Amino acid sequence: MTISDRSTPETDRGTLPGAPPRAPARDGGVLGPVRRHPLLSFFVLANLMSWLAWLPYILSQNGLGIWSYRYPDALGASQLLGVLPGAYLGPIASALFVTAVADGRPGLRRWLGRMWRWRVRWHWYAITLLGVPAFMLASGYAFSGGQITAPSVMVVAAYVPGLIIQMVTTGLAEEPGWRDFALPRMQRRFGPLAGTMILGPLWAVWHLPLFLTEWGGWPDADWTRPVVFAAFCVAFNIVMTWVFNRTGESLPLAMLLHVSVNNFASIVWSDVFPTIDIDRAQQAMASGAAVAAVLVLVGTRGRLGYRAPDAD
Repeated sequence: MTISDRSTPETDRGTLPGAPPRAPARDGGVLGPVRRHPLLSFFVLANLMSWLAWLPYILSQNGLGIWSYRYPDALGASQLLGVLPGAYLGPIASALFVTAVADGRPGLRRWLGRMWRWRVRWHWYAITLLGVPAFMLASGYAFSGGQITAPSVMVVAAYVPGLIIQMVTTGLAEEPGWRDFALPRMQRRFGPLAGTMILGPLWAVWHLPLFLTEWGGWPDADWTRPVVFAAFCVAFNIVMTWVFNRTGESLPLAMLLHVSVNNFASIVWSDVFPTIDIDRAQQAMASGAAVAAVLVLVGTRGRLGYRAPDAD
């Protein structure tokens, strides 16, 4: 009798007459690839699910104009109805699914636990809530040649409500996937700097189809806009990793850091820097993120505040 080199007494037992059926291997079956390759599964699912959900928005009058339908505005823009559903179906839903399949209940507890780590030292809240506007003001000031105006009372009044809305939309849709799920795995596998430098471009790629819509300035934007946006993602991702690591993997602080940029850009920027157009504004924000990233890299010697966990 010829015995395969993959056979063992335990596995052969299930093939004997009258023996109990063999339990399937944990990595087998339809979900086997997800268990064996959780990171790859996450990135494929996050992109696939978001891009499919965004396809009607891309084809609509808010995008390529192939479909005659136009998404209605909500809170002053069509993005809430056109972009947000795909954002929720991508990173957060994919992270939940892959974590449940690959890591089971212990993994889900760790994943959910990072979402509730609000109790960090106060200066990290200052860095996320005040440091971001300070860097963006400095970047805008430099790119505007010193032409800056005071924000209106309406803008000041809208800032905190806008931040809260951003937390439950952009922050909640994206960060449980990119930072809570992917970043810890990327750092364990590739190290903090290499893992961060891989995650940054992947984060940018996820956004690329939206440059065919109003979100990305279509049809007026040229090819440089997604390139500058990708540069911002790569640089800012370094700062995101540093804050995430130094706060004990606090997802709320990572979310605050992310949405502080979005909130300032969407509510304050045009009021404070009226002479800077959208393309110039993106260049300013990418430059500010690059300066912040260099400071973090030098200050942490490339470690980005990372401490390898005993087990996760």
